[in-house]
Amino acid sequence: MATAERGMWCVIPAAGSGTRFAADRPKQYASIAGKPVLQWTIERLLAHPRIVGAVVVIAAADAYWPNLGPFGNKPVIPTVGGGQRSDSVLAGLRALPDSVAAEDFVLVHDAARPCVRHTDIDALIERAAVAGGGLLAAPLRDTLKRADASGRVAATESRESRWRAFTPQMFRRGELDSALEAAARAGIVVSDEAMAMERAGFRPLLVEGCDDNLKLTTPADRAQIEFLLLRGGD
Repeated sequence: MATAERGMWCVIPAAGSGTRFAADRPKQYASIAGKPVLQWTIERLLAHPRIVGAVVVIAAADAYWPNLGPFGNKPVIPTVGGGQRSDSVLAGLRALPDSVAAEDFVLVHDAARPCVRHTDIDALIERAAVAGGGLLAAPLRDTLKRADASGRVAATESRESRWRAFTPQMFRRGELDSALEAAARAGIVVSDEAMAMERAGFRPLLVEGCDDNLKLTTPADRAQIEFLLLRGGD
């Protein structure tokens, strides 16, 4: 059955250097409560009953990959990615087992986003499958300012209908592969999978998720993520 009723695979792009994190190693390998953030992320995803395996996309010269998994009977398959996130996601899609058909849905999730809630994954799977694809996101709640070249406020922007994109993002394997490949051929660097799908004519569904689905981007994020992880629960 080529729907979300079957178990789903997750692609985890983890080939980035994380320059904004300003550490001695890529941010996905930063230690939080004694484990690399990437390990927290993989364990969180594979603990979900509807996720059956993960492809982790690492850099060719990755010296930190700890050869994680399998977790229970759920495989973790490493593969080598590219210079851009989109290159890595495309490599991950092509490293999925042959049993994952072109029309099957797959999840793509940030390596440094370890706090995603299982209830949010449930909501994404249920709603995005009906809509043909979608992503977790949250509506903007703060006042939005546009800056000028000197860093001063140029204007106050409307936050109406504006959302922050999270992951996982969920699309059919074949459609996402084609969309990413088309963007690459056009020389366009897409910032996430939904952008590639938008370019291909799709309208991904925004599924509201919790604001604590945080991504480790700067050292200041570490304490909040550690608190959330050690708090436990969903």
